[in-house]
Amino acid sequence: MNRINRLSCLLLTAILTTGTFAVQAQTAPSIDRVNPTNWWVGMKYRTIQLMLHGPNAGTLAYTVSYPGVTLTKTHTVENPNYAFLDLTIAPTAKAGTVKLIGKKGAQTVTQPFELKARDKSPKGQGVTDADFIYLAMPDRFANGDPANDKFADMADQTADRSNPFARHGGDLMGAQRRLDYLKDLGVTAIWFTPVIENDQPMTNEGGSQRSAYHGYGFTDQYNVDRRLGGNAAYKTFVERAHAKGMRVVQDAVYNHVGINHWFVKDLPMKSWLHQWPTYTNTSYRYESITDPHGSEADRRVTTDGWFVPFLPDLNQNNPYVANYLIQHALWTVENFGVDAWRVDTYLYNDMPFMNRCNKALMDEYPAIHIFGESFVNNAIDQAYYVQNKIDFPFKSNQPGALDFVLFGAAVDALKPKESNGANRFYTALAQDAVYVDPTKLVTFLDNHDTDRYLSVIGEDYDRYKIGLTWLLTTRGIPCMYYGTEILMKNVRDPSDAEVRRDFPGGFDGDKENKFEAAGRTDRENDAWQFVRKLATYRRDTPVMHHGKLMQFLPQDNVYTFFRYDADKTVMVLTNLSDKAIKVDTKRFAERMTGMKSARNVLTDQTITDLNLIEAPAKTALVLELAK
Repeated sequence: MNRINRLSCLLLTAILTTGTFAVQAQTAPSIDRVNPTNWWVGMKYRTIQLMLHGPNAGTLAYTVSYPGVTLTKTHTVENPNYAFLDLTIAPTAKAGTVKLIGKKGAQTVTQPFELKARDKSPKGQGVTDADFIYLAMPDRFANGDPANDKFADMADQTADRSNPFARHGGDLMGAQRRLDYLKDLGVTAIWFTPVIENDQPMTNEGGSQRSAYHGYGFTDQYNVDRRLGGNAAYKTFVERAHAKGMRVVQDAVYNHVGINHWFVKDLPMKSWLHQWPTYTNTSYRYESITDPHGSEADRRVTTDGWFVPFLPDLNQNNPYVANYLIQHALWTVENFGVDAWRVDTYLYNDMPFMNRCNKALMDEYPAIHIFGESFVNNAIDQAYYVQNKIDFPFKSNQPGALDFVLFGAAVDALKPKESNGANRFYTALAQDAVYVDPTKLVTFLDNHDTDRYLSVIGEDYDRYKIGLTWLLTTRGIPCMYYGTEILMKNVRDPSDAEVRRDFPGGFDGDKENKFEAAGRTDRENDAWQFVRKLATYRRDTPVMHHGKLMQFLPQDNVYTFFRYDADKTVMVLTNLSDKAIKVDTKRFAERMTGMKSARNVLTDQTITDLNLIEAPAKTALVLELAK
């Protein structure tokens, strides 16, 4: 994604920043698109802004006649193909079809707009530290309907599993058929990389033609990609997940859209995007945003520069853009019933806009959880983007975030030949005082943008288990990348596709089916059962997610922490060294006084002498203490 085809972007920018918007005198006004596509009565968000598009749609004079719906203002903009209508929906309004009437001379254009009744299905339920999130790329997880792998009328018509950069055909139906697999593993929430339409052409990156299978280049916010099954398939997936007691996380992208987006092809106004005299890429330097000594020029390049040339950067300071994005967020939760919101490239967005969008979601759905991606390496910068206790000039209202700080500490701690790993993990958690609520951070060991965890730690199976133990026993909301449970590996060099390989068994013709125990090796089954044991224990043991956390300074690369409440205490003792150690527990008296025995959660063995606990080399013990 970060390999830049600058020529294509220079050409695009030249197109966008030249020319004028003129009334097409010979074309009769018409409307071919309304966004949002519908709304609901009974919403708290009752003042909406419709974006109407069509040849000369902005030259019509609009009226609305419907009980309880008032047209408060019509906005025309640079491009005469657009009109923006501000509608206020009264609490007394009933569901039905509103007629938007546009007139110009003798011509009348009537456009229906549906107000729906809200249903009682669950939506915006959130995720908490009681959950275990599973992150998957739909295109690479499982294919349930080969008939939707490609469409002749879409910009990218490839479906070729032999090409790591092409679409492979995974879809929502395939994922839906694996819900029982995920539930059995102990997963309680599913996060997909974006499912929204990416009708993008193949792009030339690093000399290779690559598809938008990852989903981060939207071309129509109101359509789920047909190659994943479309809107109906997504709605059904969410319903089936809810029926199994699982939550669904939506991957949101506000910062940019795809180069093939319909409104990029016909911009409402030049300020719809961040425009520069010549193509300007973001610096990817997050320090300039929080640096009290930093320059405005550097900050602007970070936030307003384009992420890559084929992802035009949206200008959220434009009120029409902001309204469009906020309304789409609300529409998505209400329409599909998703429960939580992961925000892509959070730090590159306009922060006042993000606060406004977050507030709209949280006002409408008080239980919803929002956690953004800010790829930083220190607690101060990470805290800036969430509710924090630091005297920053800007105060974020985002409740959670992806915990890149703990991620970095965990994988560094477990790398081969790391002699001070225990301290790295301890120190990251010791900085939690900067957050209002660190339990709302989403923890992880790898994802679709990083090297796979197993490869980072040198394929050391003992250390693999230690990292997963930390993930599933420490504070926060744990998230695991698909395939980690079956020891999938690889690094991003030479490409991201290496860490986004197909899940074996998810596609017709696969020689191995690792969704089934019979298709896995003994080591893979052991890993799968290890994850399941910890995940289900966490799920079924409230102290493991809602209990307090107390950690002790590491000694001799041995790290110990406790999860505890009034009813239960669990001790997690990690020996990162290459030799067995007997740990004297006197220094843990604050949490162990009165405890007489322990059950090893992973082996079900009972320990009757807690004065000296033997910790085998490269092992994490999870001990449920008893008086």
